[in-house]
Amino acid sequence: MKSFKKLSLLTVFAALMVIMAACGGGASTEKTEGSAKKETPKTEEKKELSGSLVVSGSSAMQPLVAAAAEEFMAANPNVDIQVNAGGSGTGLSQVAEGSVQIGNSDVFAEEKEGVPADQLVDHKVAVVGMTAAVNPKVGIKDIKKEDLIKVFTGKITNWKELGGKDQKIVLVNRPDSSGTRAVFNKFALDGATPAEGVTEDSSNTVKKIINETDGAIGYLAFSYFTDDTVTPLAIDGVEPTAENVQSGKFPVWAYEHSYTKGEPTELAKAFLDFMMADDIQNTLLKEQGYLPVTKMEVERDAKGNQTNK
Repeated sequence: MKSFKKLSLLTVFAALMVIMAACGGGASTEKTEGSAKKETPKTEEKKELSGSLVVSGSSAMQPLVAAAAEEFMAANPNVDIQVNAGGSGTGLSQVAEGSVQIGNSDVFAEEKEGVPADQLVDHKVAVVGMTAAVNPKVGIKDIKKEDLIKVFTGKITNWKELGGKDQKIVLVNRPDSSGTRAVFNKFALDGATPAEGVTEDSSNTVKKIINETDGAIGYLAFSYFTDDTVTPLAIDGVEPTAENVQSGKFPVWAYEHSYTKGEPTELAKAFLDFMMADDIQNTLLKEQGYLPVTKMEVERDAKGNQTNK
């Protein structure tokens, strides 16, 4: 009888152990499943970018956009971005016709004849300062605006008239499609039409010609003044510096626009957002000779009207 009771107690105890183990196992499984369910959305949110973008337009913008593209592609190895120059007019035309995803321009789309500005979305990614640049042997570092206009309209033809060397002035211009030319003509030459001279499509080529040609003068974005091969000119005693552009003292500057046809695609938007990130705006822009939009104390509209912020 005692043996039977002991056996019964052992049986009940064993049964309880089985039930407890089963419950514990069920609780453990439920917890694991619950954790798995919570982690699933995180995996879905982390979507890897892939695809390609073609960017064209402003040669003044090309060094900046190319450098940003390199960083973006390093962070997104399945993305390919091709950055071409060709001038602002080319960039605006190509993005409008849909042959590129982003068209870079030194001018507002509204300023370019034949461009359907109402179909394009403007993304202001930087500010660029521009000034006249001369061959270092010319012998001047500052010029009055009225004299600068006379030089580019052919009324002054020798640097000795402005206190420089006895050298014939050689004008180096950009083509009509160039945004750099449009900005320089508007804000440095007060709208005057330059005389005939050498015409080159690329800012890099303009810099090379100025350096290799005695008496040469052209115009470049600040981002191209990375060495002493050409001399940037102050205008009316105001040095071509970032600080003077930001305060509105130096007159020759423009927004750098990245236009899309309608709202940007997912990849284009991701790249444009990257361009506006603090890392790019506060570091890469300065390294490349551009100014952050957020640092400007003045602003301009498409008509060129400048006002304090």
